Amino acid sequence: MTALFHRLSVLSIGLAGLGLALPSQAAAPGSPFFGRWKVAGEKPVFSSRGREYKTIDIAPCGKDFCGVSVADNGRCGPTLFRFLMKRANGETELRGHGKWGGARKNVLIWLFDSDDAHKGMQVYLGDGYDFGERSENMPKFDAAYRHSGVARCTAR
Repeated sequence: MTALFHRLSVLSIGLAGLGLALPSQAAAPGSPFFGRWKVAGEKPVFSSRGREYKTIDIAPCGKDFCGVSVADNGRCGPTLFRFLMKRANGETELRGHGKWGGARKNVLIWLFDSDDAHKGMQVYLGDGYDFGERSENMPKFDAAYRHSGVARCTAR
């Protein structure tokens, strides 16, 4: 049997070892949540734990939705959250659990149409799911995101 070798396969293997993926390996968009999402603010300020949420790739991983942190240089980081696909509430909201430093917090993610005709996403992390009130459920982190392309990072 002849072994197949191609420069692209070497590149693909090398990128996978770095936690990066070629665009052709990215998941097909099957949900409005899938894609690369960047914080919408002009000059957002992040804590050390919040920095992992600056840019997120959301893609399918098995039967789940997975959100993976993306560094400023495009390198894939840790998996931040994983939701069962059946948890999508009318394809506009996800509820589950996510990484916050060394802790695990509740995550609420919902989609909206922004004023500039782009798809938007809001992410909340905290101890509850009712983040609209002033109580112990105040989010530890919340940010608005803009859809900015195809997800290239996948969960590890």
